[in-house]
Amino acid sequence: MDLKYALRSLLKNPGFTVLAVIVMALGIGANTAVFSVVNAVLLRPLAYKNPERIVTLANLWKKTGRIGRTSSAPDFHDWHDQSAAFEAMADYSYDGTSAVMVGLAGAEYAEVRQVSQEFFKVFGAEPVAGRPFTAEEWKKGGAAVIGQSYAQNHFGADTNALGKTLRIWDRAYTIVGLMPPWLDFPNKAQIWVTQDSDAKEHRSANNFRVVGLLKPDVSIEQAQAQMAAIGDRLSKAYPDSNGERNIAVTGMRDRLVRDVRTTLYLLLGAVGVVLLISCANMANLLLAKATSRTREIAIRAAVGAGRWRIVRQLITESVVLALVAGVAGLLLAIWGANALVAAAPSNVPRLAEAAIIDGWVMAFTLAVSVAASLLFGLAPALAASRIDLNEALKLGGSKTVVGGGARNLRSAIVVAEIALSVVLLTGARLLMKSFIALNSVALGYRTDHLLLMEADVPSSSLEGARKATRFYKELLQELAQVPGVIAVGAAGVPPGRTGSNGGYFIDNRPERAAVDLDRQADYSVVAPQTFSVLGVPLLRGRDFDDRDQYGAPFTAIINETLAKKAFPGQDPLGHVIFGSQDSPSGMTIVGVVADMHNSGPALPPAPEIFGAYQQHPYASAASTVIVRTGADPQLLSEVLRKKVRERSAEVPVKISTMEAMLSQDVAGPRFRTLLFAVFAGLAICLAMAGVYGVMAYMVGQRLNEIGLRMALGASQGKVLGLVMKQGLALAGAGLALGLAGAFAATRLLTSFLFEVKAGDPVTYLGVAALLAVVAMAASYFPARRATQIDPLAALRQE
Repeated sequence: MDLKYALRSLLKNPGFTVLAVIVMALGIGANTAVFSVVNAVLLRPLAYKNPERIVTLANLWKKTGRIGRTSSAPDFHDWHDQSAAFEAMADYSYDGTSAVMVGLAGAEYAEVRQVSQEFFKVFGAEPVAGRPFTAEEWKKGGAAVIGQSYAQNHFGADTNALGKTLRIWDRAYTIVGLMPPWLDFPNKAQIWVTQDSDAKEHRSANNFRVVGLLKPDVSIEQAQAQMAAIGDRLSKAYPDSNGERNIAVTGMRDRLVRDVRTTLYLLLGAVGVVLLISCANMANLLLAKATSRTREIAIRAAVGAGRWRIVRQLITESVVLALVAGVAGLLLAIWGANALVAAAPSNVPRLAEAAIIDGWVMAFTLAVSVAASLLFGLAPALAASRIDLNEALKLGGSKTVVGGGARNLRSAIVVAEIALSVVLLTGARLLMKSFIALNSVALGYRTDHLLLMEADVPSSSLEGARKATRFYKELLQELAQVPGVIAVGAAGVPPGRTGSNGGYFIDNRPERAAVDLDRQADYSVVAPQTFSVLGVPLLRGRDFDDRDQYGAPFTAIINETLAKKAFPGQDPLGHVIFGSQDSPSGMTIVGVVADMHNSGPALPPAPEIFGAYQQHPYASAASTVIVRTGADPQLLSEVLRKKVRERSAEVPVKISTMEAMLSQDVAGPRFRTLLFAVFAGLAICLAMAGVYGVMAYMVGQRLNEIGLRMALGASQGKVLGLVMKQGLALAGAGLALGLAGAFAATRLLTSFLFEVKAGDPVTYLGVAALLAVVAMAASYFPARRATQIDPLAALRQE
């Protein structure tokens, strides 16, 4: 009976019903969309067998407590052989975009990973076709296992791929098995091959990542205790390389989402505030509706309906509204989730699954809808049930508020709306200032009109690597003659990215070199004129040139940060630096260049060592050609691709602009800022709608009073000021509460801010000024309406 009456009541007032559904659907839809991302990334189990037992193992630096991502091959073997907590343990290469030749169709980039013997056992993965690697293949290599989707895209039917040959790193690999579609670890891998045995030599070369499968009766805490003991033994046995580190064991899902967990929970909290504001607006709408139903409720009470019977009926109407809004919100969430996936950074794990609306997401929507109905429906229902039957049944009773308490409740709700919107608006403004500051950082090189072309010349030997450097030398000479090209260069690692990192020594290399975390530098190789192409100033010495050939004495160029750190008050030119990419006699420093922010704009420049690309052929085989153009760089994309294809069909290329590549560095801050701005904008609109609604309602209830004032001589200006004063009083109260709340809440944003403090006074003043202007606008129109009242008509109604 209650449901039937609720439906009839809502259909009787279609305007109110549609408005109420829209207000609530916005709040519910936004929350469901964000929750779908949180559910997919943080809550949903990994799509592997026994996901709760899969862990990652990595170096733990004792002094700082920092957990690394990698380990060395010798360390991994000790971990594997000495531990008893694991059913399986494997190491693997994480980054492996490599040149792959498929038949005669030409080379392309593919995600190739080298894995150790128990890798597939960790994930419980068995080939869907073919077979796993044999013991002989694990030892000697030459075999590959590929993903089922890769097989279908390149060979048609799955079984067509078996027995086919892939050329990777200029070596032949026979496809022996196909893995199921759910296995794409790590980092969207498509091809898995066995590791090269000669890659496992140095305990200080941390080039691999490690995963393990715990035994069923072993907890993460027990495994951590056992691995810590192993780490202590290794520290004592190898003090030079392992003395400063131990081992950390972390649940794999926790490790994957470590970098995005705080951001997603923060966004979920922000969108929850939007829902609260939607509920507050809904409560005000219901209070306004209750005013028009005063006589109806009074009549029901007069014929015997108890207070709780009336409350139950009104709550039923709220629940029906919320459920309809929940359905509409779910439809909005499907669109919103897709929009979030498109806007989110590409490094968010499992993000593609966010578009899947599963049972948990639907349950969340239902729970939010029911909770919202109680939140926005209970207070108006209680207020509406408190009526004076004598007054309500009079002729004018339909115009009377259901109680003075309802007026106060409406005002309190609006104050709360404004306060909540101030918190969101302050957070959005802080993130916006931080994002602007991040984009304003001088990176140390010019980013405009730069085209980047990644290329990978297949090579598996020194001769092949030297052939690669000759390929680049001839290609650069040819590209320099292309119309529209101003200058060309090449680097093993493009600007804005970092390559390998390792220790360095000045003028001599000790026989036993312990790991020194204070003497670490990034290494890369560059071609002559590359710094000029990038607009990086040469501060001292010379650039690389034709003197820096293979077989000539090794030379190096260092950046200003390394020069100041390693040679305080000295001239670094002529000194010899020893590092990971040098000859036994080291590299003579011939130049110093200005710093570049290659680790992102938020981090200071790191010490860097650059080698001449022809002297380091292995490091130069996969390089990025850098082209400065006079017009839109994209116009030359196909020209560059064609030039490479003419020289070799076995060299794949990937082309982008410098600006497009660098946009990835600020993708995370941009994502947070965008969503906070959207939520804050929605919140302020809803809050100001609440101010407008309360003021319009107040004017309607005070028609007689205003008419009397005007009849007694009050000017339109005084009436305007009287009404606006009340609106601004509500806004002022909400602003005061909101700024206090924002001062406390924005401390949660501290780790996301760059060159902006959470208590930035300019931000708070700006938010206060903006809210004052918007509140004045929201109050002005109802106040203006009050000045149009005809005093005689208002008094006649009395």
